[in-house]
Amino acid sequence: MTRPLVVLVTGDPVGGVAARRGPFSALFAGALDGVAPAPLLPVEARGSELAIPDDVAGVIVTGSASSVTERAPWMLRTEALLRDLVRREVPVLGVCFGHQLLGAALGGRVERNPRGREIGTVDVEVLVQDPLLEGLPGRFAANATHMDSVTVLPPGATLLARSALEPHAAVRFGAAAWGVQFHPEFDRDVMRGYLEARAELVRAEGGDPARLLAAAGDGEGGRALLRTFARMLSTR
Repeated sequence: MTRPLVVLVTGDPVGGVAARRGPFSALFAGALDGVAPAPLLPVEARGSELAIPDDVAGVIVTGSASSVTERAPWMLRTEALLRDLVRREVPVLGVCFGHQLLGAALGGRVERNPRGREIGTVDVEVLVQDPLLEGLPGRFAANATHMDSVTVLPPGATLLARSALEPHAAVRFGAAAWGVQFHPEFDRDVMRGYLEARAELVRAEGGDPARLLAAAGDGEGGRALLRTFARMLSTR
């Protein structure tokens, strides 16, 4: 029996995107079409209980509009699960909120990004080579939207990449655990949906939503990284 690739669902896309493209699990399925070596298995993390199969190919932890700083009971349960997965060297990729949840679970600090909101298609600079970044150039495009950040990395973490507003854009948290502050599952359509939904907030913060919309792209580098993660699962 093929081991599943679990998508641990911690949130939902903004309304317009969810109505048009579906939940985060559908966005990951689309981005991994033809690449994932295992069927995707969505598992809801926000309920009163949390359980995943004992034998999985890997786990992707989604983004969320929630904040890790809320320390809700479901977040603490998810952090305990992530610590166990990291200990057992089950491949894990945390995305945005999932990245922050991994950081907090392993002893780092999550708080409001002191550099402000990061949103749109951004340039990510590679600092350290890693199998997750294989084939990517020294700078690549990715799509991002977040307010919180892992401001202090946990012990033993390795910083892999940064962007202008996010010093911890990609991190290796363990032997088989990574986190990215951007959204590798977002294409141009999804990124534009987030920019449209957040336009008034961006404008109130002194940003230019029209410029960000015009510059939105598919975040090809981020999507390539996600597909590399999926390919790595078939070698384990």
